[in-house]
Amino acid sequence: MGFIGWIILGLIVGAIVKMVLPGRVGGGWITSLVLGVVGAILGGWIGDALFNDGEMSFWSLGSWLLAILGGLIVAGVYGAITGRNRTAS
Repeated sequence: MGFIGWIILGLIVGAIVKMVLPGRVGGGWITSLVLGVVGAILGGWIGDALFNDGEMSFWSLGSWLLAILGGLIVAGVYGAITGRNRTAS
């Protein structure tokens, strides 16, 4: 799957991450979609580094799982950096 495919998948993953982690990803939908794209690209890079599988299909379950995992990682790091995970006292 090419770079554009990972971007499209990342937009979908961003929406999924926004639904899975509501309130933890600040900045609204735009931020979630951008984090999803970055996460999908990260997931694709990790998958290529670990499995060296070559081209992954857009409809492959592995591509989706790597993109979602990457999106959750990026959203978690973003939340940790911006302090969204802390509870108000």
